[in-house]
Amino acid sequence: MKKLLTRNFILFPAFLLLTSSCITGKYAPAEKVYRKKVKAMGKLLTERPATSQLDKIVWDDKLWAATTNFGIRKPNYVVIHHTAQNSTDQTIKTFQLERTAVSSHYVVGRDGKVVQMVNDYARAQHAGLGKWGNNTDMNSSSIGIEMDNNGTTDPWPEVQINALIGLLKVLRETYNIPQGNFLGHADYAPNRKVDPFRFPWKRLAEEGFGYWYDEEPETPPASFDPVLALRIIGYDIRNIDNTVRAFKIHYIQDDSPENALNEWDIKVLYAIFKKYL
Repeated sequence: MKKLLTRNFILFPAFLLLTSSCITGKYAPAEKVYRKKVKAMGKLLTERPATSQLDKIVWDDKLWAATTNFGIRKPNYVVIHHTAQNSTDQTIKTFQLERTAVSSHYVVGRDGKVVQMVNDYARAQHAGLGKWGNNTDMNSSSIGIEMDNNGTTDPWPEVQINALIGLLKVLRETYNIPQGNFLGHADYAPNRKVDPFRFPWKRLAEEGFGYWYDEEPETPPASFDPVLALRIIGYDIRNIDNTVRAFKIHYIQDDSPENALNEWDIKVLYAIFKKYL
């Protein structure tokens, strides 16, 4: 039975261990820890699941029977962040310190350099607490991308955005990620986050990553409910002021009161709402 289980589960750990090519230099210590964790993941997957889950069930009539039909994690969202740090190297160091307990799959530098730090099929720790629709564990279903930017005064260089778009095209093609599932951290966690700030979402939407609106969006009907629209789009509306702020960070990007929707904002909201129907 153990041999059968090993054959059934061998593909995933073998895939993960493809990352074990020799790494030297300043990243070698982190690579050593990475390999150790990958090895532990592989061991967990090859163990008989009954020993960790089925045996906990207080019931006598139970059985582990391996299936031939299973797979591994498939990302269905992309969450974009800004690093709020001063360089790609600083962010890499932060993500390689175990005590920080944070990471992302990719970091895209101001110079266009793309750094991968977690296998796409593994769960990075980038999104934290939040809610998008009924999804309250975005880490388990998304790829996290950190954009090297201090979050305040930094511009978004063309070379950096071009590198991001190139990466997003690969991810979309590989995992068939829906257009509406390219989000900002603030979209998912409006009560905690404001990133990425002043980000060129329109440019991304033109490439098919997320949605945007026409230059002259139509006026919604009198029955239009902005709060309901935000919820249908996916936003967490438990703190509506923060939700409105997050929506405006993404789609409005002006200096109007961040927790209030004016006539123009409501037109934009209506246009985005219709795309999620």
